Amino acid sequence: MTVTASTLPLIFTEVEVVSVERLSPSFLRVELGSPELAHFGVDGDRFDQRIKLVFPDPVTGGITSTEGADESWLVTFMERPCEERGHMRTYTIRDVRGSGEQTTFVVDIVLHLEGDLVGPGSTWASTAKVGDRIVLLAPRAGHPYGGIEFTPAPGADLLLVGDETAVPAICTILEQLPADAVGTAFLEVPVASDVQDVRGPAGVDVVWLAREGDELGAGLHDAVVAHLGIPGATVEVDAAEVDPDLWETPFYSSSGEEVPGDVTGVGGTYAWIAGESQVVTGLRRHLVKELGFDRSQVAFMGYWRRGVAMKS
Repeated sequence: MTVTASTLPLIFTEVEVVSVERLSPSFLRVELGSPELAHFGVDGDRFDQRIKLVFPDPVTGGITSTEGADESWLVTFMERPCEERGHMRTYTIRDVRGSGEQTTFVVDIVLHLEGDLVGPGSTWASTAKVGDRIVLLAPRAGHPYGGIEFTPAPGADLLLVGDETAVPAICTILEQLPADAVGTAFLEVPVASDVQDVRGPAGVDVVWLAREGDELGAGLHDAVVAHLGIPGATVEVDAAEVDPDLWETPFYSSSGEEVPGDVTGVGGTYAWIAGESQVVTGLRRHLVKELGFDRSQVAFMGYWRRGVAMKS
């Protein structure tokens, strides 16, 4: 059988913007549609399911083509200059609407990060309008795709932590938790008007932290440390020590550390922490090295790194 974009083990297709909504100063919501999204599916809950969006080059408008794509497309995609293929970035599926060929994905995009280079996603979103087209990669029903890192053991006391780049993932997780879930979520956003009304179980406290010009991650770090029982504890992390590709879960380690490969047991605390890599590194050290959290209890993800352009 000839492998094409419509028969690949993942969805690789152009999508069209069907709606645009400004949620707050820092967040824009876009709804993306394509008949190919009828084939979307995951095994179980979506939770923090990641997808890839390929944005046009902001200068040339270049975007990758899905025509004639086969299983080697990623290699050839990465070999082409960004001006021709566009820029690939990772986002969370905030919601899935409709069904069949009317299926759409809702994606929330951060419009800016104070003091840092605005990326291609933010640039595109700032002028996005109905009818615009970009390329999307997402799970195809019946095929393994990955991209879900939220894997707590049954009955765990949940700890969800993130800056604005992780807000869509945390909000999506909260809305899919079972009614008897317990825990706390800490979400840091640039300003108070970025706080969102999110639904979650009664047993999960949701704490919003607005920076209002303060240092990125400082309030988030202090709030999490205090929550874990050692108020005022600090973990110094030198910028040179930070892995910009930080990704440590029970199933994968960007540093090559041995990983459990599964999540076992019942109860205990399960921590899911994502955001700027230096902030996440400090919290990782506190939980794993100072508090002795087992690797099966934590997922730490560097979604971005101050001063470092993300890879396509």
